[in-house]
Amino acid sequence: MINFTQFEKRTGITFKNKNLLKQAFVHRSYLNENPKLKISHNERLEFLGDAVLELVVTDFLFNKYSNKAEGELTSLRSALVNTITISQVATELKMNDFLLLSKGETKDAGKARQYILANTFEAFIGAVYLDQGYQPAQKFIKFNLLGRTNEIVSKGLWRDAKSLIQEKAQEYIGITPFYQVIDEEGPDHNKKFTVGIYFDKELMAEGRGDSKQEAEQQAAQLALKVKNWE
Repeated sequence: MINFTQFEKRTGITFKNKNLLKQAFVHRSYLNENPKLKISHNERLEFLGDAVLELVVTDFLFNKYSNKAEGELTSLRSALVNTITISQVATELKMNDFLLLSKGETKDAGKARQYILANTFEAFIGAVYLDQGYQPAQKFIKFNLLGRTNEIVSKGLWRDAKSLIQEKAQEYIGITPFYQVIDEEGPDHNKKFTVGIYFDKELMAEGRGDSKQEAEQQAAQLALKVKNWE
C-alpha cells in the first residue's frame, strides 16, 4: 500500500481531502485492473492543473522580464512547462514512487513514463488548487519549477533549435538546412527515427528520437554545436 503521507512531507503540503491527493496519482490504466476503486483517474485534475501552471508561469515571466516581447515570453513559458522539464521536476520529487498504474504501464519507461510523470505533476497542481487554493499551488510551482528559469535563459534553452539553426545558416552561409530520415527501427507503436540535417549536400549531424520532429530537433541542436552557433 502506497503511503501518500510521505509525499505530503516531501512537499510540505498537508491535504484536507486525502482522496484528492491520491487521485492525482491514479492513471487511467489502474482503474482497468481495480474497477472497485472509488476514486477516478487523474485526467480532470491534470486539465485543471495545466491551466493553473500556465497562469502561474505566465504571471511570473510577465513580471520578471518586462522588456521581452510576447514571442520570447511564449517560448520561455514553453521551455518551462514542456513534458521534458516538468517530468524532470516530477522525477526529482520522486512522484514515480507514488504512481498508481496498471501492471503493463508499470513496465513502461522512457518517453511513455515521461508523459505519465508530466501529467501527474499537473494533476497534483490541480489537486493542490482544489484543496488549498491558488496561493499554495503558486508556491509549489515557484519552489519546484520557476528556479530553472535563469538556467533556461542563460543557456538559450528556450530557443527552438530548428529555428535557430535556420536563422544562423541563412545569416552566415546563405543556405537553408534540410532534414532527411536516415533510418527507422522498431515496431509501429515504438519506432525510433534517425534524421540527418544537411547543409546543401553535406551531412552536418544526426539526431535520434521517438518521432521525426524529436529527431530533427536533436539533429539541429547537434549541428549548432558543430558550427559553434549555440
